[in-house]
Amino acid sequence: MTLIGYGRVSTRDQNPDAQEAELREAGCSRVFVDHGESSRTKDRPEWSACLDYLRDGDTLVIRALDRIAGDEVMAIETMRELAQRGVRLRSLTEPFLDIDQSTPMGQAIVGILAVLAQLRVQTIRENTRRGLAHARAQGRVGGRPSVMTSEKIQAARAMRQEGQSYAQIGRTLSVGANTIRRHLSDTSAG
Repeated sequence: MTLIGYGRVSTRDQNPDAQEAELREAGCSRVFVDHGESSRTKDRPEWSACLDYLRDGDTLVIRALDRIAGDEVMAIETMRELAQRGVRLRSLTEPFLDIDQSTPMGQAIVGILAVLAQLRVQTIRENTRRGLAHARAQGRVGGRPSVMTSEKIQAARAMRQEGQSYAQIGRTLSVGANTIRRHLSDTSAG
């Protein structure tokens, strides 16, 4: 059984040395560290190299689950993928993660974690929908304010009638050509 470490920091300003030292102290013979990479993307260079390096019977050691996964669903998927390859997962700060998924009990625990993670995702979505519906009922609309004022739309319409292209109008009004196109087609349809 070989202990392989993986560490990650989100920004280039952060220093991963402490994570790497912890993983080496835990007995890792090889440590992979991503620097300035988000946990929400699966295609991190050192993470990919780590996955390629891991073999059946190895244990992947991490400081915490958020080092390898950006959310619960991604974490559960990663845990299952590692288990299917015969790789155990151990967290230095979350002892409940040292689950032997090769046993029926270990598989059941990961299944329960997956259900709870999915419930959390669905609850967040439902709460967001409910909050947006309430805000709309109160007359509030979310999102960025439009860069196109009624004056800009009128000016764009006049320039378009003069035969100017969307790109020319956009440059004149300091707005993207697609924004001009969208607003002029919205107003002509109405």
